[in-house]
Amino acid sequence: MCSMMMKRHTIIFLRIIFLVMFLGWLSVWILLPTKIYKKIWAPMLQNKFNSTYFRGQGINLLFFTFPMMFIGALSCIYLHFHQEKITEKLPSRSGALKRCLGFLRRPFLVMSPIGIVSAMELIFVLMFAALLIWSLSNYLHTGFDHLRMHKQDEKIWEAKLRSVSLRLAYIGNICLAFLFFPVTRMSSILPLVGLTSESSIKYHIWLGQLSMVLFAAHSIGFIIYWAITNQMIEMLEWSKTYVSNVAGEIASLIALAMWITSIPQIRRKMYEVFFYTHHLYILYILFFAIHAGVGSMCVIAPGVFLFLIDRHLRFLQSRQHARLLSARLLPCDALELNFSKNPSLYYNPTSLVFINVPKVSKLQWHPFTVTSSCNMETNYLSVAIKNVGSWSNKLYQELSSSSLDHLNISVEGPYGPHTAQFLRHEQIVMVSGGSGVTPFISIIRDLIFQSQQQEFQPPKLLLVCIFKNYADLTMLDLMLPISGLKTRISQLQLQIEAYITREKQEPSKDTQKQIQTIWFKTNLSDCPISAVLGPNNWLWLGAIITSSFVMFLLFLGIVTRYYIYPIENNSGEVYNWTYGVMWYMFSFCSCICICSSVVFLWLKRLNKLENKHIMNVEVSTPARSPGSWIYGSERELESLPHQSLVQATNVHFGSRPDLKKILFECEGKDVGVMTCGPRKMRHEVARICASGLADNLHFESISFNW
Repeated sequence: MCSMMMKRHTIIFLRIIFLVMFLGWLSVWILLPTKIYKKIWAPMLQNKFNSTYFRGQGINLLFFTFPMMFIGALSCIYLHFHQEKITEKLPSRSGALKRCLGFLRRPFLVMSPIGIVSAMELIFVLMFAALLIWSLSNYLHTGFDHLRMHKQDEKIWEAKLRSVSLRLAYIGNICLAFLFFPVTRMSSILPLVGLTSESSIKYHIWLGQLSMVLFAAHSIGFIIYWAITNQMIEMLEWSKTYVSNVAGEIASLIALAMWITSIPQIRRKMYEVFFYTHHLYILYILFFAIHAGVGSMCVIAPGVFLFLIDRHLRFLQSRQHARLLSARLLPCDALELNFSKNPSLYYNPTSLVFINVPKVSKLQWHPFTVTSSCNMETNYLSVAIKNVGSWSNKLYQELSSSSLDHLNISVEGPYGPHTAQFLRHEQIVMVSGGSGVTPFISIIRDLIFQSQQQEFQPPKLLLVCIFKNYADLTMLDLMLPISGLKTRISQLQLQIEAYITREKQEPSKDTQKQIQTIWFKTNLSDCPISAVLGPNNWLWLGAIITSSFVMFLLFLGIVTRYYIYPIENNSGEVYNWTYGVMWYMFSFCSCICICSSVVFLWLKRLNKLENKHIMNVEVSTPARSPGSWIYGSERELESLPHQSLVQATNVHFGSRPDLKKILFECEGKDVGVMTCGPRKMRHEVARICASGLADNLHFESISFNW
């Protein structure tokens, strides 16, 4: 009891620290464009922090880089203490807090191409827009008061055009400072506000679009200025002591290529082009740094630093192959892959993993929903893949057309929500379309397990699934694990309403395809899926963030003090601008790679014996030859769970559900509404929940179609 109280007080104390640090960091952004900062704070701070170790970037390192790095490292400790496994139902919030959160999370704006925007998201968007407007207005006011003429015959409006173009880049830097946080998959900051990298992708898209508009306006503004002042030669300047215009132009062209290929119409039709082009972000960051300088890099450094740590750890994890046990091929052209996993690996329902199959494509990685429950299946992890694209089609054909006994697959993840907030609801309504049913399978599997625990009252479940064809109903069969574990689905208050839109009646038994199961041989080089940094994943991540940042500061300080400073002091000239940036970027990346690699390889060595033990565990194999298990014979061993599943399912042919009627008829006081599937369906459900006609509906969208 005493330890629980201490743990609770520690969590509260850490939350206060996070809030104070973040508000302080935000205050610096607010004060940055003002005259107070420029005329009073900046000179005073430069006298204190402009040492020979960090030179001019010392202030930016202290006020822009350090706070978020501190939060990123400390939040790892917070998440380690605050891990919530689904071993008991989460406590309900108080009435006032529940109503407030319900209002803030309710969809406020539903429209294409923006998507579904909650009231809370709208508030933060308006706050961010206010910060951009405040910064731009102050920058322009300060800049117009101190206009500098770069030519003798330069006109005032020409100088103002140059000033506006320059300040637009400053505003773009604000967007860039936040750009990389949403795409950090193993982020220690996103869970602090209840977000995951997958749910935050839209913020990355918004910030990317806005930053591109601002940087494009910045570039066009300078090109117009150089044209009207006869200084087009400036476009070819690569200055040794100041901003490199050529580097900025290269960065703009790279960003333009990434921007064009990320347009939804192009991205969906030519995903490979988008995927490969987006990896040009490495060159973009490099040339942006050469153009903007070390000072600007310190401003955007926290997001980039944490992203590169995550990216390097993902790279290290992806170098080893996962142990694939079996695959289930469904009649609806979908498949389920079943992997061996480390028993210590814990993940929440609706998590996902990224998969690479070298035999299909050596470079492509695709995200897929985890359908298994780590509570029910401690040694297995399953994912569902629908045959809807060229990559998944090649994989399906590879599995179905050849007698494979082994398949090399690399896995990154799993990534998902830090807590299972859906357990707070009295009733859960899950609305899915097509393969959108897969994240709900993980929820149902987990609740099947929880329903067998004493003193646990699972919420009522209503699954409304929309399929095109009757064969798609076999997706529901994934609720029963292939591992053969005994499940008591009848103890779960589950109702399934399945709608078949393209068929009027059930096809004859003769035309129905069967489920095929393929079992694979083990390979000693394959490893069970485990957390990238082991059971204490968050603590080790915090150690990597802390050690790599401290090493970066030491390395940068030593290079600046004992290499750059003597050169400047002896020659009396400013050190080469580009070389200075390259030293910064080298220390930036090398410290991340060294610290991440050392910790990862050390932990891998420690876990080697444990993985060998898991590899030696005998896996039950079918008596028949691989691929001969069909739907009927496979279910002979577990006919009771399958019968319960059939009894819980009502099939409606040739119709679509009346979602408004279904949702409004939910009588629970607290009904969580989750939806996953086509955009039109998600928007329809969001509008119903946002109508205000039913206060008991709490909406949550699960979208993988960004």
